[in-house]
Amino acid sequence: MKLGKIAVVAVVIAAGLVVPGSAPALAHGGGEPPRNPTATGYGGAVSTVDPTATAVGLDVLRRGGNAVDAAVAAAATLGVTEPFSAGIGGGGFFVYYDAKTRRVHTIDGREAAPRAMGQDAFIKADGTPMAFQEARISGISAGVPGSLLTWKEALRKWGSRSLGAALSPAADVARRGFTVDATFRQQIADNSAQFAQFDSTRDLYLPGGQPPLVGSRFRNPDLADTYGEISRRGTDAFYEGAIARDIVATVQHPPVAADPAVPWQFEIRPGGMTLADLDRYDVRFPAPTKSDYRGYTVYGMSTPSSGGVAVSEALNILEQFDLAGLTATEALHLYLEASALSFADRNRYVGDYTSQAVLDELVRDKFAAERACQIDPTKALVKPVAPGSPDGHYGGCTTATAVADGNPGQSTTNLTVTDKWGNIVEYTLTIEQTGGNAMVVPGRGFLLNNEMTDFNFAQAPGAPADPNLPAPGKRPRSSMSPTIVFDDGKPFLALGSPGGATIITTVLQILVNRIDLGMTLPEAMAAPRASQRNASPGQAEPAFITAYGGELGTLGQAFAATPELGAATAIEFTRRGLIATAEPVRRGGGAAGVLHNSH
Repeated sequence: MKLGKIAVVAVVIAAGLVVPGSAPALAHGGGEPPRNPTATGYGGAVSTVDPTATAVGLDVLRRGGNAVDAAVAAAATLGVTEPFSAGIGGGGFFVYYDAKTRRVHTIDGREAAPRAMGQDAFIKADGTPMAFQEARISGISAGVPGSLLTWKEALRKWGSRSLGAALSPAADVARRGFTVDATFRQQIADNSAQFAQFDSTRDLYLPGGQPPLVGSRFRNPDLADTYGEISRRGTDAFYEGAIARDIVATVQHPPVAADPAVPWQFEIRPGGMTLADLDRYDVRFPAPTKSDYRGYTVYGMSTPSSGGVAVSEALNILEQFDLAGLTATEALHLYLEASALSFADRNRYVGDYTSQAVLDELVRDKFAAERACQIDPTKALVKPVAPGSPDGHYGGCTTATAVADGNPGQSTTNLTVTDKWGNIVEYTLTIEQTGGNAMVVPGRGFLLNNEMTDFNFAQAPGAPADPNLPAPGKRPRSSMSPTIVFDDGKPFLALGSPGGATIITTVLQILVNRIDLGMTLPEAMAAPRASQRNASPGQAEPAFITAYGGELGTLGQAFAATPELGAATAIEFTRRGLIATAEPVRRGGGAAGVLHNSH
């Protein structure tokens, strides 16, 4: 074992979260499931940002389902209780470890550009790029959703239950309702001007013109009916049938309100998605990224996500230094510098169509050594730094011409599941910005994504070809970083997070905290965060600035305060059993549970 003694946190969650035959949201005599951030035990575990989704996943495990069954059921429930971050109107990346074959598989369920989308999709008639909110609140921003087909294919390949069975608990939650918490209400309030632009969204989320009150019961019968229709008719109802027609109608003819409470500052433009776009969509099964870090093997998601490559490259850079022998300030300085270098390379080289040869070079140790030679342990690099040259010829500190990043999303959600057989699912799913493109499909109860704004809007004059410009059928670059780490071939840690481009730094920092700085997993999860994405200043939570800002400032690091970074979930595999963790505070706190508690 490469780490010292693992402290087992004695905070556990009740195994009996769900009363058999009842909706998890109505367990415990009509109350809500508990919101505990850490659980220890055995037999399987689930961690999500939401207690109802965690309860649904645990109930599936309790009834004999496997990790894939539980993950899909939990994800469908998040589409009800976390509808501004995920749902069947969006997409995501699914990483699966098959304990029987000891292989890691991935599903790319990223949203795809309609065939009508060209490189100038976000360029106005005067030749200038649209403002972000102008692009977001439009039909143009909606990509062809991939979540539902991800669920179908994961269940077909590795699950033991039907899609209908997986959707049933979520439909029950949507019909019976759940208690509105402060985060749910605040996310509506933050989007109230956008939501008010569309009749269907306003009717669902702004009853009487206001967000629902904290403590009130929120129901979504339209989404319950939509799940029911998919259960009866299969995914063809969504990609070819009546639901598909409703999606296309919403994109091509946005349900704009005649009397919005706040007039929108931009023209709300239609998009070009067609029924043929939905019909031709399919998920992909790329090989995972793979790298080694201090004896651990790290698997992640390949393109169109940049997460696996960026996390691996940053870890490879950090491996050039003995972080465990440094002070916390010295180690965090190196973490920030490695992240900046990795982002420079991610922005320059990674997109949906990046060749495997280039991706392989980006995660080579020799390339990382060439990048690490630029780091001064006593002084921060001037940001932005130039990308490296992953050309197979290494030895100096070679740099190349930079490409700017685009419009990083801010939403997304994540879940982590394992079962009694040792199978693992790490799954990050999204509709992009919190609230997506703000359009609820009328009569269907789900929001559409604004994933196309993850493309860069325009080619920078004189710069190298941008790998992340729009194109027909192309999938925009993502930062989602579902990650599974192995120790001598055995599962050690599975983790992921939402947070747009900060996903990469959140996952990276948790790994550094756990592996290099000697924190327990709950400590690594709760520790204050900073994100350096090759820009000045970086971002940091207030607690991070209080604890480290002064000393890091003497090294040239600068930060702008942000309330929170990420909302991670994770499971650690130890000799004593499982440690499942979620956020204790961020995004209102998550919920972790195990099938059988440690006592």
